[in-house]
Amino acid sequence: MAGRQLNVLSTLDQAKTQWYHFMAIVIAGMGFFTDAYDLFCISLVTKLLGRIYYTDTSRPDPGTLPPNVSAAVNGVALCGTLAGQLFFGWLGDKLGRKSVYGFTLILMVLCSVASSLSFGHTAKGVISTLCFFRFWLGFGIGGDYPLSATIMSEYANKKTRGAFIAAVFAMQGFGILFGAIVALVVSAGFRSAYPAPPYSQDRAASLVPQADYVWRIILIFGTLPAALTYYWRMKMPETARYTALVARNAKQAAADMSRVLHTEIEESVERVDKTVLGGEEWGLFSSQFVRRHGLHLLATTSTWFLLDIAFYSQNLFQKDIFSKVGWIPAARTMNAVEELFRIARAQALIALCGTIPGYWFTVAFIDVVGRFWIQIMGFAMMTAFMLGLAVPYHHWTTPGHHTGFVVMYGFTFFFANFGPNSTTFIVPAEIYPARLRSTCHGISAAAGKAGAIIGAFGFLYAAQDPHKPEAGYPRGIGIRNALFVLAGTNFLGTVMTLLVPESKGKSLEVVSQEVADDEEAA
Repeated sequence: MAGRQLNVLSTLDQAKTQWYHFMAIVIAGMGFFTDAYDLFCISLVTKLLGRIYYTDTSRPDPGTLPPNVSAAVNGVALCGTLAGQLFFGWLGDKLGRKSVYGFTLILMVLCSVASSLSFGHTAKGVISTLCFFRFWLGFGIGGDYPLSATIMSEYANKKTRGAFIAAVFAMQGFGILFGAIVALVVSAGFRSAYPAPPYSQDRAASLVPQADYVWRIILIFGTLPAALTYYWRMKMPETARYTALVARNAKQAAADMSRVLHTEIEESVERVDKTVLGGEEWGLFSSQFVRRHGLHLLATTSTWFLLDIAFYSQNLFQKDIFSKVGWIPAARTMNAVEELFRIARAQALIALCGTIPGYWFTVAFIDVVGRFWIQIMGFAMMTAFMLGLAVPYHHWTTPGHHTGFVVMYGFTFFFANFGPNSTTFIVPAEIYPARLRSTCHGISAAAGKAGAIIGAFGFLYAAQDPHKPEAGYPRGIGIRNALFVLAGTNFLGTVMTLLVPESKGKSLEVVSQEVADDEEAA
């Protein structure tokens, strides 16, 4: 049985877009800017780490990280993120969104600094320390997913809620671009100031003297945006929906929102009772939850899982794909810093032309087209473009056709972000009841990171040449067949999207079945 809508929540749903909405977008969005920077900048420096700490002249590209080390460096932060999403998602519903919001930021700042200061007497010592701190960095990043999404959804009005949550998530694109720009600037500076000859079997000969500083400078830059927004995070009041529906203090929720909206909000009840909540407080995975939201949880977890297999495979290993199709020259032809410069330039181009526009197309159209249709369209187009890369793969890898491959590859990023990479983040923040919203978003996001871990570890091995695998790698299925597999995961994502409910233009309490449509209208 649905309850009745509180006055303070109705006022929030109908509130005109104003300054505090944009402040919330920036404050929450800078967390995602930092998240993307920290998660994806590692893909820029892994080749440099191999040049500095590992040299194996039996490999086709000497100086690359061994397979187990590469998998650990790329995937350990994702493991931490998964754990953080589950833990902080649950904690956000128990203690409040704001109460744990600042802690995640502190953890990210401290671990970014510690990652950049990873020292040791041996290569194994440096990499082990780096992996340790990147796990805890990921743990803090994981908390930002459910907390930022839930806070923005609970602050927003129902007319533009999708665009506001999408704008928070869109800051990821700028974080990826900023990471590439920092790598470009740092590598260009050292490249011009301390020139080095092309790659040589003598590791020291192809390294500038300060090469070990380059990757550390890139990693430590991730602390800046997070540190700059900490004060403003702490000034944000607790969301009215948590205060009223979970803490059950409607008067306090009205007082908080009166200050934020600069208007007087009168609330008829002080302590929220079961009538307002819509009956007994059934818990997560109770029969009542399964009946109301079981299929929803299956939809949000499975689609995010399938999306992240493809999305993180593309992002973390685009440098390897570009090298194998010939867009980036072989490592043997460049010194270490020159290679980093070229990889960063390629990543910046993809982010600028494909990734960022996709995010902001979602912001522009999500409250017009709706979550469901954008997600269906995105998965379908990703499937089509993956097949467009895989079927004529040998055509794309011949000299003179590399630009076509990069354009097609860029379109897969565009439709990932103007599609399921944005909507899988938005929908779980809208369709679950307030007392379980952060937890369920954390579960959905963790399922996504499980897919990302499969993408990070699986693609590394699957993309190996089945006939001539690199030393230390098992036989893979090759990049072409790996692209076919990713096309298949995207198609499955299209199918599972059929279970996703449409939440466009509806109050959070209506979507989560805490109040009925007629009660909201009344």
